[in-house]
Amino acid sequence: MDMSQYLEVFIEESKEHLQNINQQLLEFEKDVNNLSFVNEIFRSAHTLKGMSATMGFEDLANLTHKMENVLDAIRNQQLSVNTRVVDLVFESVDALDVMVESIATGGDGGYDVQEIVTKLQALESGGLEVAAATESKVVSPSIVYDEFETDLLNQALQQEFFVYEVTVTLDERCLLKAARAYMVFDVFEQAGEVVKSNPSVQDIEQEQFDQQFTAVLVSKEEESSLKEQLMQISEVEHVQINTVEPKENVATDSEKQMSRPQQSNTKRADDLNVKETAPAKTAPINKTIRVNIDRLDSLMNLFEELVIDRGRLEQISKDLNNQELEETVERMSRISGDLQSIILNMRMVPVETVFNRFPRMVRQLAKDLGKEINLQIIGAETELDRTVIDEIGDPLVHLLRNALDHGIEMPDVREQNGKKREGTVRLKAYHSGNHVFIDLEDDGAGIDRDKILEKALKKGIVSETGAQGLTDQQVYDLMFASGFSTAEQISDVSGRGVGLDVVKNTIESLGGTVTIDSIPGYGSTFSIQLPLTLSIISALLVNMQDERYALPLSSIIETALVNKKDVMKAHGQEVIDFRGKIIPLLNLKKLFDVPETSEEKDVYPVVIVRKSDKTAGLIVDSFIGQQEIVLKSLGNYLTSPFAISGATILGDGQVALIIDCNALIK
Repeated sequence: MDMSQYLEVFIEESKEHLQNINQQLLEFEKDVNNLSFVNEIFRSAHTLKGMSATMGFEDLANLTHKMENVLDAIRNQQLSVNTRVVDLVFESVDALDVMVESIATGGDGGYDVQEIVTKLQALESGGLEVAAATESKVVSPSIVYDEFETDLLNQALQQEFFVYEVTVTLDERCLLKAARAYMVFDVFEQAGEVVKSNPSVQDIEQEQFDQQFTAVLVSKEEESSLKEQLMQISEVEHVQINTVEPKENVATDSEKQMSRPQQSNTKRADDLNVKETAPAKTAPINKTIRVNIDRLDSLMNLFEELVIDRGRLEQISKDLNNQELEETVERMSRISGDLQSIILNMRMVPVETVFNRFPRMVRQLAKDLGKEINLQIIGAETELDRTVIDEIGDPLVHLLRNALDHGIEMPDVREQNGKKREGTVRLKAYHSGNHVFIDLEDDGAGIDRDKILEKALKKGIVSETGAQGLTDQQVYDLMFASGFSTAEQISDVSGRGVGLDVVKNTIESLGGTVTIDSIPGYGSTFSIQLPLTLSIISALLVNMQDERYALPLSSIIETALVNKKDVMKAHGQEVIDFRGKIIPLLNLKKLFDVPETSEEKDVYPVVIVRKSDKTAGLIVDSFIGQQEIVLKSLGNYLTSPFAISGATILGDGQVALIIDCNALIK
């Protein structure tokens, strides 16, 4: 069978299972007595093992199986949990992640897993030996019953069935253990019904056991007859049968939690008697389908062309002044608007896909730094366009590392300052208008204003004169300068030569902004503002001579008409008084070398734009109006033109350049 057709689904589902394992491990580490987390991890690991084996990725399947054995020992309380155990499981998950990424990039998923497998086997055997030592003279592996299984066995005993725990030991020289086990289970099935086994039936079929396994059998067969039949199977060395007596629920609270998913489709008889009159609840059906992202990109590209043609039709309709054509175009505009909303929503992805990798990263960084960190994630369901999601991960990683390394103090220092030893880092996402905000807050030491200024002066980022009169916000913005760092020494976390300037450049390339706020001694907040989508934007069209340009509405505060007599000069720069604040005035025709007429104007049309807390006025010839435009890349021939982020095709077929306001404001 050709399995390549399932490869994409395998990769996606494997990543989901690994992410779930990571999340559940983090929760389990906080509450090692709650075995429901282990049960969830085990299910994901078991599914991943089966998928890997089916697809032929043996290293992946082998490592997952060994990890599964350790998890099984934990949930059967045969292995005590400590930091070493959790770290080793995390190490296994990291290796699995590397293998899945290898497969995703066209590799074979091969990986040297021997060292990790050896550690897992040592842990597993060590744990089982400890468990065996605590159980006095018990030959068979321990069978732990949950509430449902206990009730089932008690009912069987009430109906005069025998319940046996049958432990079968095979000869050490047995070569085909799975075949012998099959023959043993064949005897079981003829004698009654197997309720449970240790190891699981699947593991026994795959020879994933030593020489011994135990099955719980409900039967009418006499013990002596059953033992005689089993001993007749060649290479069965020993059979031990223990008769199970009626008992109360023996599962602990954690085991009950672990068992609940298994009994979700089965009700006890007395429960049914009590609740048979209750109205049935219909579970909501989640109707979803996986779609390759390339198909969505193609759909988006086609729709962008439709938006361009829609604008063209609207222009033709105005020129012809035909009522029927106008009505048709209006209807088409409404329908295409609804279609646009649906397509954009299809491309929206929860920021959870990015946030999910941070708890594990923070855990490891906290250990490396010797700090105690509590990461809180709020608003992970907030949605962003996929193209933005793809780019936002690395900047957030850098800001998180910065918060842990520079922001949160060492536990002893925090205690001396009257704080909790554990620092808190809060990652929060939320919608506001046509933007998504991501705030990264910490309750650390805050930012030392004087230290920032001292470093900026030393590096020549700001002059002595320029440093005077800077607001706190302006001082914090100096941290975004290229090469700026306050790290006293180089470490694995900081001092790598990659500063906050990279974060700022990435955010601004997405049409967003990043700002810093801080209170010394109480913490800092990095706030990122991002557009919901990058492909179709609302813009203000303006004229400059015979050329038309587009200014994104997200950058515009307002438009104004400025009298020539109100224009002043400061340090050789034209400025105006805008609502009590002096802001620079930029002539776009001069910036873009647009030929100017000799005609002098007494009134300038000005667009007031903003970047973070900086504001500027852009002089244009006239305003055309607001319009939704499709942002198109300029391609490889025009690499990084000054203050131009792309182009769009207007309704009359002409091309308008889209101005990058962030590049104009210094």
